[in-house]
Amino acid sequence: MDKFTTLTGVAAPLPIINIDTDMIIPKQYLKTIKRTGLGTALFSEMRYNEDGSENPDFVLNKPAYRNAQIIIAGDNFGCGSSREHAPWALLDFGIRCVISTSFADIFYNNCFKNGILPLVVTPEQLKLLLDDAERGSNATLTVDLEAQTIKGPDGGTLNFDIDPSRKQILLEGLDDIAGTLKSDPSISAFEGKMATERPWL
Repeated sequence: MDKFTTLTGVAAPLPIINIDTDMIIPKQYLKTIKRTGLGTALFSEMRYNEDGSENPDFVLNKPAYRNAQIIIAGDNFGCGSSREHAPWALLDFGIRCVISTSFADIFYNNCFKNGILPLVVTPEQLKLLLDDAERGSNATLTVDLEAQTIKGPDGGTLNFDIDPSRKQILLEGLDDIAGTLKSDPSISAFEGKMATERPWL
């Protein structure tokens, strides 16, 4: 998993509440177990018209936001079913950070497992960030995970809170297996002790 330290990128405004995982990646794309190739299907029901052409009004189809790496979204992002394809699609498109006032628990956990930083901010902070994001290609934000700050295009800085263990997972680029392997010496020592003390197990 790629490390997340500092990200500077264009932020796309998506001020819709209750964006569920079916909106992020519709069910017809769930047949694959590959993590790649899903970026084209991200928000497909909003990005494309019925004939398959792009909807020019959708934010990620606008020239200024085609290479966005950050999404500023409404409350309760990632609600609905627990599909892990949702963070896969975001990551494959190029999104490394989603900022909202709240996230659905399973989606929130899945983001950390896939190298995406989901940031929870206050409604007041979200409003400021949405205002910044409306600037189009000038809507560049810098998210510094180590310092726990978001710096806007005018230099204004917001602070955010994050669980220290989750922060470390992203800073080191650790998935579940790699995180477990960090404790391998302790695990091996425990297993060795158990084998000696309880050989019948």
